[in-house]
Amino acid sequence: MTAPLAYWVDRLDPFLVHFTGRFGVRYYGLAYAAGFVAAAWLLGAYARAGRSLLPRGKIADFMVAAMVGVVLGGRIGSYLLYDGWRGFGLDPLAIVRVWDGGMSFHGGLAGVILAVSWFARREGIPLLHLWDLVASATPCGLLFGRVANFINGELWGKPTDVPWAVIFPRSMPEGTPLHLILPRHPSQLYEAAMEGLLLLGFMQWRLWRSDVLRARPGALAGEFLIGYACLRIAGEAFREPDASLVLGLSRGTFYSLFMIAFGVFLRLRRGRPLAFPEA
Repeated sequence: MTAPLAYWVDRLDPFLVHFTGRFGVRYYGLAYAAGFVAAAWLLGAYARAGRSLLPRGKIADFMVAAMVGVVLGGRIGSYLLYDGWRGFGLDPLAIVRVWDGGMSFHGGLAGVILAVSWFARREGIPLLHLWDLVASATPCGLLFGRVANFINGELWGKPTDVPWAVIFPRSMPEGTPLHLILPRHPSQLYEAAMEGLLLLGFMQWRLWRSDVLRARPGALAGEFLIGYACLRIAGEAFREPDASLVLGLSRGTFYSLFMIAFGVFLRLRRGRPLAFPEA
């Protein structure tokens, strides 16, 4: 089919401030910053309410460790999990050019797990408790990140003729006439709603309206992994695969299966309850 001109065309500028070439202040970078700021605010709220063993004076240090884990893990994960390594011989420095884009949630998750594990050991804070805290705040970054994906016109959905479909010029070679570009699902916004808003609401409801954070260390992290993986798999049904399939599954779906398995393990595991300080 050809694309009717009635569909909205995604010509949004990925730069808030553009200096030259590929350099400037990008919405994608601002999304990461907003996610970290929101997470830090939530961690402060938990500490003030007596629901956290992470002292308020250590939140900044913790966030620095988490940011390093997210950025390094996300970039390396994107390079290794989504076939970037295949071009290593032709362009070995591609992995360090973060301004060209390319971040993997699953890689970022692995990076955060390692960074938080290091921080927990250094500060003597229960590891599973820190994982729970990170899990409760992570949907903030997912929400902002998926909106930034939409602004960038990347990670578009599959072709469709639904009334809210969007034409993504980057989905075809540069110079392709608009009437030849198929309208697609704005899957980035679907994922922002599911992985961001819906999952954030659930995690906050569980943290504030139950005793799971104290009574079952690690359970909240397990629920996040299961919830994210299931919502990611649902979103992948509308999203155009951005790499070759694995066993007939998109990369996002395939890697999410491992998250479900680990999440079930954390959810079923019974550890020793924690003693929280008074608010």
